Amino acid sequence: MKAVYISKPGGPEVLEVREVQAPVAGPGEVLIDVVAAGLNRADVQQRKGFYPPPPGASEIPGLEVSGRIAGFGPGVTKAFSVGDKVVALLAGGGYAQQVAVPAGQVLRIPDGVDLVTAASLPEVAATVYSNLIMTAQLQPGETVLIHGATGGIGTMAIQLAKAIGARVATTSGNAEKVGTAKAFLGADIAINYAEEDFPASLRAQNGGKGADVILDVVGAKYLEQNIDALADYGRLVVIGLQGGAKAELDLGQLLRKRAAIIATALRPRPVAEKTVIMNAVRDAVWPMLTDGRIRPLVAKTFPLAQVAAAHTYFDSGDHVGKVLLVM
Repeated sequence: MKAVYISKPGGPEVLEVREVQAPVAGPGEVLIDVVAAGLNRADVQQRKGFYPPPPGASEIPGLEVSGRIAGFGPGVTKAFSVGDKVVALLAGGGYAQQVAVPAGQVLRIPDGVDLVTAASLPEVAATVYSNLIMTAQLQPGETVLIHGATGGIGTMAIQLAKAIGARVATTSGNAEKVGTAKAFLGADIAINYAEEDFPASLRAQNGGKGADVILDVVGAKYLEQNIDALADYGRLVVIGLQGGAKAELDLGQLLRKRAAIIATALRPRPVAEKTVIMNAVRDAVWPMLTDGRIRPLVAKTFPLAQVAAAHTYFDSGDHVGKVLLVM
């Protein structure tokens, strides 16, 4: 089969399509003929040499796919059949024509979503739902601040938060993306972080109140401002380190607000935890996709042979929604 490997840490040019041996489904695993794979920031970090796969995971990048079931390993108890259209959450291996994945991380695609578009869903849906709802316990009527409004995580998080009745504030880096966040995605407040102090702007547009929950993909660069932007009893959930891993923390300010900082990562979690998350996504998020409360957003698709071009486009930050590789 064809698969993508990282020849050495670097830019998109280090991504190579190679002919490799196809995977074999092990105990409890499902073999999937991949139709499409989603690009994620973690893939870029892995390409640059900053985010190696967890122990035992494939060296091939790619954390989410859509496709058709091709076979089963021993002991699969889920009621799947060969040919079923599914999506899967992976620890790696998605940029390939086939992948083997634990059955608990595989779901049938939601009704009304085509098989290519479905590849945009598993990683972002699992990340957003597990962090906003299962971890931060976001409630209807609360204010959530979502950084990176127009990326894959941001577009899903805005829609999910709106669907449960939260008030949504977002940040973006230019006027066009601010407009997209409000007019297209439905954010209540959209802030241009390049021109505004986002904690002050949030309070000015939110009746003087900060955010009850902040979903942050930036990390160290935003830590001080995020603490400033939190409301009393607020929860800051850090899920990415695009702005670095180390920063100074004012514990006094955190204490005065009785606030919490929570850091999570989805990729290294054990299969049992991922299974719980995927079952929750199936029960809570899939119906929202079926009835239109959430729309999967795909910015652009690329064939597997153009994986370097796909990463170049992804790195530009010009996309609204997901970038996909199509097999």
